[in-house]
Amino acid sequence: MLVDFHSHTTESDGTLSPADVVGLMRARGVEIFSITDHDALGAYPKIENLTNGARVITGIELNTTYKGNEVHVLGYGFPLDSPAIDEAVTTNKHERDMRAEKMIAQLQAAGYDLDIEAVRAEAAHEGTALGRPHVARALIRAGITKDIDSAFRDLLVPGKPGYVPQLYMLPHQAVELIAKAGGVPVLAHPSRLKNESIIDELVAAGLVGLEVFYGTHDPNQVAHYRSVAAHFGLVMTAGSDFHDPKYNARGVGMDVEREDLTGFLDLVL
Repeated sequence: MLVDFHSHTTESDGTLSPADVVGLMRARGVEIFSITDHDALGAYPKIENLTNGARVITGIELNTTYKGNEVHVLGYGFPLDSPAIDEAVTTNKHERDMRAEKMIAQLQAAGYDLDIEAVRAEAAHEGTALGRPHVARALIRAGITKDIDSAFRDLLVPGKPGYVPQLYMLPHQAVELIAKAGGVPVLAHPSRLKNESIIDELVAAGLVGLEVFYGTHDPNQVAHYRSVAAHFGLVMTAGSDFHDPKYNARGVGMDVEREDLTGFLDLVL
C-alpha cells in the first residue's frame, strides 16, 4: 500500500505549501499520510478540505539532541489542541529562533553580510519554525553561496562559521510529551544515529515505533531496523521525509506491505 507518514511543508523547512504537498500525495495515490513539520502544526488547518478521500493522521516531528546526536521524534494521532504538544512546539520554536540568531551573529563575525531579517523572509510566515534550510536559502538569495548543498557544506555544518548546535529538549522528553498527548511516539530515520544504544533508552521512556521504511534506507538497513523493531516490540512506520521536489527526487509516498504497518495503523486509525 502507498503511505507516507513523514513529510514537510512551508510551515517548517519544506519548500511547498501544505496544499501542494497534499496535491502530490493525491497525484501519487497515497492512501494514508501525515504531515510532520518540525515543531509545527500549522499545516493541518490548511488542508482540512483537500484530502479527497485519503486518510490523514495528525503528525509532528520534534527535534531533540542527546549525546551528540540530533534525535528526531515523530508523534502521531494526537489531538491538534493538545496542551502537551503545544508546550513542545512553543519551547522548540523559541530555541529555533535563538539558534538562527546565533548563526547569523557568527556568520557576520566571519565577514558574511547577512542579517536575521533575511532569514525570516525565507519563512512562509511569522509563525514558521526556523531551521538551517532557511539560513541556507537566505545565503543563496544574498549571493553568498550557490545552492543548499554548498551552503551547508561550507558554512552550516560542524566546524564551519555558521554552525550552532541544537539545544532542544531531550528525546526522552519528546517521547513522554507525545505519549502524554495521547499520541504514538516514533523514532525518525534511525540510521542517522551515531549510537543506537539511544534506542534502548527511548524504549524505556515509552517509545512505541521505529521508522523502518525510510526514503534513503537501503534493503540492508530496512532488514536491520526491522530486526531492531522486532527485538523491542516496536511498531514499524514508513516515510519519505519529503521537503522539496529538487532534493527529494523520489517524491512522496512509500510502497509498503500492509501487514508491515498493521501494528501502527491499529494504534492511529
